[in-house]
Amino acid sequence: MEFLSTPDFWIGLVKIIWINIILSGDNAVVIALAARSLPPVQQKKAIMIGSGAAVVLRIVLTVVAAKLLELSFLQIIGGVLLLWIGYQLLSGDDGEEGESKGSGGMVAAVRTILIADLVMSLDNVIAVAATAQGNMVLLILGLAISIPLVIFGSTLMIKLMERFPVIITLGAALIGWVAGETIVNDNILHDYAVSHPWLHYAAAAAGAILVVAVGKFVKARNESKVHAAA
Repeated sequence: MEFLSTPDFWIGLVKIIWINIILSGDNAVVIALAARSLPPVQQKKAIMIGSGAAVVLRIVLTVVAAKLLELSFLQIIGGVLLLWIGYQLLSGDDGEEGESKGSGGMVAAVRTILIADLVMSLDNVIAVAATAQGNMVLLILGLAISIPLVIFGSTLMIKLMERFPVIITLGAALIGWVAGETIVNDNILHDYAVSHPWLHYAAAAAGAILVVAVGKFVKARNESKVHAAA
């Protein structure tokens, strides 16, 4: 435990916490979007369980992230998953209806949080791992301390979404943007993306537009069916 008394340890810990504050903004948006339609009690449970489990996943992912990012098509698959998640969160097409939406809705929300966080953290964890410099205690402490930060951010986002519904659309667009970035950052597209810098922004913008356009279209169609049935 002597390392606790060294300034390098505390400087590294502050760096990791700060990195997580900066990089967890989009994760907080995903958590808020996934939990916003749940009852207040289940919202809190979904946020706490999802945030805690996501941090544990990040710790595991950090150990193997560098190797994972070398695999071709992995980020393409991850980006497609994010597009699907963004579409579902915006369209409200979660496959749960009536009585079954209770506990099943919370399970679906936690599942969505974990999948999205796993994909969106592939690049982020490399920065954290580099800061930790192989010190697992530092890594685990830094990520564990970031849990309440993510929870607070998610809770704040839910309140803002209730007051300003446009944030839901902006949040889904953010997920689509990250999805486009993730796809174009795949190892198999790296060389082409480097020689064509515009592709990064084009893919990100296309992802955002696709999620919002398809999500809004499906939501409007579902609402028209409900009104017609009524």
